[in-house]
Amino acid sequence: MPAKVYTENDADLGVISNKTLAVIGYGSQGHAHARNLKDSGCKVIIGLYPKSPSREVATKNGFTVMDTAEAVKAADVIMIAVPDMKQPDVFIKDIEPNLTKGKTLIFTHGLCVHFGLIKVPAGINVIMVAPKGPGHVVRSQYVEGKGVPALIAIAQDSNKQSKKIALAWAKGIGSARAGVLETTFKEETETDLFGEQAVLCGGASALVTAGFETLVEAGYQPEMAYFECLHELKLIVDLMVESGISGMRFSISETAKYGDIISGPKVITATTKKAMQKILKNIQDGKFTKAWVKEYKEGLPNYKRLLKEGENHPIEKTGQRLRALMPWVPKKNIKGTQAAYSE
Repeated sequence: MPAKVYTENDADLGVISNKTLAVIGYGSQGHAHARNLKDSGCKVIIGLYPKSPSREVATKNGFTVMDTAEAVKAADVIMIAVPDMKQPDVFIKDIEPNLTKGKTLIFTHGLCVHFGLIKVPAGINVIMVAPKGPGHVVRSQYVEGKGVPALIAIAQDSNKQSKKIALAWAKGIGSARAGVLETTFKEETETDLFGEQAVLCGGASALVTAGFETLVEAGYQPEMAYFECLHELKLIVDLMVESGISGMRFSISETAKYGDIISGPKVITATTKKAMQKILKNIQDGKFTKAWVKEYKEGLPNYKRLLKEGENHPIEKTGQRLRALMPWVPKKNIKGTQAAYSE
């Protein structure tokens, strides 16, 4: 049975319009939620650590900025919008001591709650509002009068208002304009991690890199390998997003279509699917989260090494040179954007 899609008619912004809303962290998601809610007429404050570089940005955007603990004390509804691995320390130090019965905690991702890295005391509502898009898109779509679809979930419902608050928050950030679906912390966390690792980031990156290497090792120019294995991928993904896999196949040539249906299953085989099932199992039983927590606490040595190796791969050098020849491709200073919203 298809999931129910909630819209603006199902959400009452009045549920939160007379409350003080605190957004803890002013990074990608944090700044988008805060600005959209503010523009929707809600009272929003920002909680940051004392020397956060985001303080200046949030203040320029018209917000009252407070230390995290003070923001939690002042707020009725608190969104934790700091990175997953920073959340437990922030929660223990600044959030939990200042929670009182009836307050609501909102997460944008369920990892810390689902895997027990954060244990919220009784008497507190614990909900999730997770837009299915990056923060800058959540913001830009709102400004255009549109919205990014979102997921909501309820982990604790101490006062029987959690779902109403989740829907109201989703409406305030513009997501109810597009559609809101209800899930659970478990389902959102496990499917989100799996999608990132096996398909969207890990799978796609490894597939593109392997294709590039195969062509270059066979003697083809790296520029040709880049065009065929990376640059044109966006064209295909855009067609899939717009019309599904069948719609994409309708739009490509018969030769491409034939190659797709006979060769795709030779690359993504039963062995690949077994590897995906193992990835999912490691997510479900908590092995991935335990390994990630251990890596983070040890200072991220493998994380940093593997990222550096990726940055130095020939596909990156080839891509930089070729993108300079394409004025129609937006040149984004991703690191600069992150620096503007650093927490």
